Amino acid sequence: MSAPTETGPRTYEVRTYGCQMNVHDSERLSGLLESAGYIRAGDAEPDVVVFNTCAVRENADNKLYGNLGHLRPVKDGHPGMQIAVGGCLAQKDRDTIVERAPWVDVVFGTHNIGSLPVLLERSRVQQEAQVEIEESLVTFPSTLPTRRESPYAAWVSISVGCNNTCTFCIVPALRGKERDRRPGEILAEVEALVADGVLEITLLGQNVNAYGSGFGALAAAPDEVRAMTAGGQSAFAGLLRACGAVEGLERVRFTSPHPKDFTDDVIAAMAETPNVTPSLHMPLQSGADPVLKAMRRSYRQERYLGIIEKVRAAIPDAAITTDIIVGFPGETEEDFEQTLHVVREARFSSAFTFQYSKRPGTPAATMDGQVPKAVVQERYERLVALQEEISWAENKKQLGRTLEVLVAEGEGRKDDATRRMSGRAPDNRLVHFRAPDEPVRPGDMVTTEITYAAPHHLVADKPAVTVRRTRAGDAWEARQGRAKEAGVPLGMPSVGRPAPAAPVEPGCSAGG
Repeated sequence: MSAPTETGPRTYEVRTYGCQMNVHDSERLSGLLESAGYIRAGDAEPDVVVFNTCAVRENADNKLYGNLGHLRPVKDGHPGMQIAVGGCLAQKDRDTIVERAPWVDVVFGTHNIGSLPVLLERSRVQQEAQVEIEESLVTFPSTLPTRRESPYAAWVSISVGCNNTCTFCIVPALRGKERDRRPGEILAEVEALVADGVLEITLLGQNVNAYGSGFGALAAAPDEVRAMTAGGQSAFAGLLRACGAVEGLERVRFTSPHPKDFTDDVIAAMAETPNVTPSLHMPLQSGADPVLKAMRRSYRQERYLGIIEKVRAAIPDAAITTDIIVGFPGETEEDFEQTLHVVREARFSSAFTFQYSKRPGTPAATMDGQVPKAVVQERYERLVALQEEISWAENKKQLGRTLEVLVAEGEGRKDDATRRMSGRAPDNRLVHFRAPDEPVRPGDMVTTEITYAAPHHLVADKPAVTVRRTRAGDAWEARQGRAKEAGVPLGMPSVGRPAPAAPVEPGCSAGG
């Protein structure tokens, strides 16, 4: 148990940076701390601050040490306060963190997040910093306690690590080779979540559709994996179909796939499994073959556009999103024009666009042909302008459609002024809709007609067609009651699925 303060249990706050995997890990860190007797901090300064870091961006360490510097005087004035640093930057920098910020109490890596409560207690008792970095996974994160941010949507990790060697990405070096969970464990977690009120899950992995490769040769894989791949389908396609058989599970998403592993049987499983949503995040990174080769991305423009064409043929209403890096070393104007060509052809509903920045420790950081910042900025602005135009045009196609929206909390910053509520359509588009006359809770479903389209959201200002109260709404309502009794804020997510606490970075689970 955590050592109590004079007024009660110790409080904590987890600050998350980076990709969906980090967001999921932070839910586990919160669950571990609460299992050890800590409670989530309210408005007061917490007794324990945990930084779950990302190492993807060039300035990641500057951001961390800046935040640690701001906390030093706070800690000096708060007897007993502890600071812990985990995640990818901790895995990479190890002892450097305590050398540069000796007021840090605990440093732990990506492979041993389950050690945090013990390390905090050991540091408190021994009055010295504890640094524990494991080189390989100690406990699969999904077996640890969790404090889910949403009672109606949840991450489900199906694998950790990555076997790819993209030259811009340091994640495989920090999270290790891919390790897959057995299908039975995944489905048992999904069923338990649904029993707890969850309507939507997002299957999560650094390279989610490579699922199955972590078991090695099929002949040596567990029986349940061989059964799932009967008939020649991939393990990931089999997993999607198995999720379709979970009673009460209404929406299944996944992120992020890699084009090189995206097979026709996965497209068929998406199209033929009713609860798999008509949405796909397919990282592009670049549309130019020479740049893709330099990135060590084992597909080319033709292959990528072929996948998009097959998805559109099988799932005509699919909303496809992507990641794009502008200004990779050696990128020419002709290369960039090829990226714009793919954007025009693919017609993404939205895109996460990034200006290339060096990731220390990656091959790309030392490549010749680093593109001048001014050139990168100009190309980036052109890309964003094109994608905005396409996003708006694609959203206008939704006008007049009747969609079932999973109600969320906090997504619409202007909802109070407009008397609207917000949520997500099945294809994950954000919808602001007229508040029904009857009570509606986050987790409930509202069917409504789209009346207006903007580049990044839809509006439905007609009266709701139907309102469906759900078990997820019941779970949300029950959590509100428990929160009031305990006096602990919930920190509810901003959309109808787990929401990142910071922008997703390419090269991690979103980078494919």
